[in-house]
Amino acid sequence: MNDLTDKKAPNSLLRRLPIIVIGVVAVMGAYFLRDYLSFDALAQNRETLIEFRDSNYLLTVVAFIAIYTVVVAFSLPGAAILTLTGGFLFATFPGFLFNVIAATMGATAIFQAARWGFGKQLGAKLEGSEGITKTIKDGIDENQWSMLFLIRLVPAVPFFLANLIPSFLEVPLRRFVISTFFGIIPGSIVYTSVGAGLGEVFAAGETPNLGIIFEPHILFPILGLCALAALPILLKAVRGKKGL
Repeated sequence: MNDLTDKKAPNSLLRRLPIIVIGVVAVMGAYFLRDYLSFDALAQNRETLIEFRDSNYLLTVVAFIAIYTVVVAFSLPGAAILTLTGGFLFATFPGFLFNVIAATMGATAIFQAARWGFGKQLGAKLEGSEGITKTIKDGIDENQWSMLFLIRLVPAVPFFLANLIPSFLEVPLRRFVISTFFGIIPGSIVYTSVGAGLGEVFAAGETPNLGIIFEPHILFPILGLCALAALPILLKAVRGKKGL
């Protein structure tokens, strides 16, 4: 019996190692990188970045996607700044596409790490949880596609939460990747377009309006997409009541 316990302990630690590393790096990054992945840092280095991009476009694209992926995968501060940077360096298109690709790869990495290390145990705990976590969990159980798109579209749902909760449930990797990629496109286009206009913002000595996504002309179309994503869930609920 003790031999079995001794064998399980190292295996359990090995499975959890990736998510533990992510947690440690996230804490260290929040402390050490907060001044480097910031709007002020972008403003101060904008000319250098533009010159490097003009001389090494392909390398800049690859490096940008790699850095963005690492930031998302390790939950480091600065994802919003990098989204703006994508627009600043590459315009709204193809900037938003680079942003979406990088964010999806980073989200997939943390999804896999969390599932490998804690998926089954935390999945059981979520059954007894309350609040927004339980609501999202129940929604995913009822209609995975709709709920996965919904938690990506709703601006109030933190990105890291939308990455972690599906990893603790029976969400297939392919479904997670597809819903993440397409679900974050609307918000990414908005923030990338803000980044594309940073030249004028820098010239005026101002800061970008990151609250633009909550302005009516932006928020209402996104809420419309949310309603469309939620429609299958509502229809299933109505049919269930009629069946009663």
